[in-house]
Amino acid sequence: MRPAVKRLTLTDFRCYTHQRLEADDGPVVLTGPNGAGKTNLLEALSFLVPGRGLRRAKLADVMRRDSGDNAPAPGPSRPWGVAASVMTPRGKVDIGTGYLAGGQGGGKAENSGSRDKRTVKIDGEMVKSQAALADHVSAQWLTPQMDRLFLEGPGSRRRFLDRLVFDSDPAHLGRVNAYDHAMRERMRLLRSSGPGGTGGGADDVWLTTLEDTMAAKGVAVAAARLDRVRRLGEQLAADTGAFPKAAVEAAGTVEGWLGNGPALAAEDRFRDVLRAGRTKDTATGRATVGPHRSDLKVTHLGTGHGAEFCSTGEQKALLVALVLGAAKLKARELGAPPLLLLDEITAHLDDERRNALFDEISDLGAQVWLTGTEPDLFAPLAGRAQFFDVADARVTPRT
Repeated sequence: MRPAVKRLTLTDFRCYTHQRLEADDGPVVLTGPNGAGKTNLLEALSFLVPGRGLRRAKLADVMRRDSGDNAPAPGPSRPWGVAASVMTPRGKVDIGTGYLAGGQGGGKAENSGSRDKRTVKIDGEMVKSQAALADHVSAQWLTPQMDRLFLEGPGSRRRFLDRLVFDSDPAHLGRVNAYDHAMRERMRLLRSSGPGGTGGGADDVWLTTLEDTMAAKGVAVAAARLDRVRRLGEQLAADTGAFPKAAVEAAGTVEGWLGNGPALAAEDRFRDVLRAGRTKDTATGRATVGPHRSDLKVTHLGTGHGAEFCSTGEQKALLVALVLGAAKLKARELGAPPLLLLDEITAHLDDERRNALFDEISDLGAQVWLTGTEPDLFAPLAGRAQFFDVADARVTPRT
């Protein structure tokens, strides 16, 4: 059975006071004018998996806003909620997630400086961590903001790659978070110790412990990226059709060490580099070596050009190829594709590639949510998809 959101309910979420939507297993097309609330629906779906959603928004920023001037709705911050009934290969599961403002239940801050937190319920039972969502739902998405993925700095590409890894290896998020935490604590200790780092004593012991953690977790992060990129590269090179074949590479110092020797040797080398670099890292205010500086390199195999040198249309086609390739890979390895959330996906795609995309998602067997302003662009999906009109924060079936 393909994973599918059968019912989606939003409460005080972005522009929606209350909205319920019933969906079939197949593709779902949401059309309407800009600002109507289409992307907000995809963002709600993206909160069914761990993380900060497709906009990477702070929790408080997701609460309902007035549609006119996009200003916060009157009154203090109040909870918002997303609820979904989801069919999975293991059966139906009911998921609820939302926001509790500071003081409404306590808890540790997640995305703001107060005591705000995101809550998660699965089949009516509160769970301790949103990581539990990964046991039931996975999702990938493309948004217009990602059209500049190959032109921006490596941070966006790392997040894109880590999401691909996490989609098939949920433990990856914990490794990334542990590495980032140790890195921040190391920099805090270096700054408090002054030039040259610690000279001995308890601080030096703690600094060494943090560097041990960075070495172990950082090598594990890099190894997971390399493994996923290798598998994805095989999928992308073998694929045929209207979308370009592509080569992908996880490029970085630690990844290079892993390519030339065993993981334990890479850990030792990373640990030594961190210790030797304390003075330099103190001066620059950041760790100058590590997987936090790695990049995702993508090459268009048809032209031999790096993605950053391709045209806007080819970059869009490469992005679609990456996401489709990752979805096919997951379906092949784990037996079920992820949900696909494709926002304004027809932009920069010609007729041939647009029709090829519709055929690809139909063949994939995933539930795909697509948005656009013009219903006619999705006409080839007639009979294969469910269509909804979105206007003024209201969703109605298209007749």
